Amino acid sequence: MNGLRVVPTWRHGRERLYVCLPDGRSIAWYDRETARVNLLGGDHEEDVLAALGPFLTGPVSVGPPPVPTPAELARLALHPDDDLAPNRPGEALLIDLDRNPGPDRRLRPDPRRRALTAERTVGEALDRMDGAGWHALHSIPLPGGDRIHHLLIGPGGLYAVHTLYAHRQRVTVADPRVGLGRHETLPLLRRVRAGADRASYALTAEVRPVLVLVGASAVTIPAPPREVRVLTDADVEALTRTGGVLKPADVEALHAMARDRNTWARL
Repeated sequence: MNGLRVVPTWRHGRERLYVCLPDGRSIAWYDRETARVNLLGGDHEEDVLAALGPFLTGPVSVGPPPVPTPAELARLALHPDDDLAPNRPGEALLIDLDRNPGPDRRLRPDPRRRALTAERTVGEALDRMDGAGWHALHSIPLPGGDRIHHLLIGPGGLYAVHTLYAHRQRVTVADPRVGLGRHETLPLLRRVRAGADRASYALTAEVRPVLVLVGASAVTIPAPPREVRVLTDADVEALTRTGGVLKPADVEALHAMARDRNTWARL
């Protein structure tokens, strides 16, 4: 068969190479991560392999597409308006700033912009973990107007990540209070733990609380806080170095549940 085209795409952080007919219809795709060529029909196997030849890097399995898992079926049935996966880091802040930019503050920047910087910094670091079996969701809305800044789901478990902008400031963490420089300390760890508890209830799984200090010049922790893990933005990737807790199927099922807005509306 002549005229087959190979079109690279990205789906959910994974590269796929689609083999298309001249009219644009797909007849197969190659998944590099699983080293498998999925045929949508059994008539063109030799032609598909010939078209993919320059892109194959080793032995591959060939066959029909795998049967969708329950998590994949749930994702396919999810209405786009209810899917939280496309949320950008700091999504709620971006929407708020777009609706109400506020006055031009040169001497005292809008605190929402500082918070947005922190969430973007941490969110981008979490998104880079996607290819290692982890999924990150951002700006998860909770009833009552609160939200979870980031939710990380992967082989090492689930983490509700709260970010705090601390650029060039000394931070003191004395459970439950957190102090930035000479500012008044606030009981922030209570909020961090509460977010993780609400996530645990919604997902019926243990979710561990994490506080990430973005840009801090120094961090003092006289005693380890109860349950909460405190990191700097430079140490976020340490979350993926924990031992395996969840199987891949469990990770996908929890991600499918967490990305559904209705999961959180029930809290």
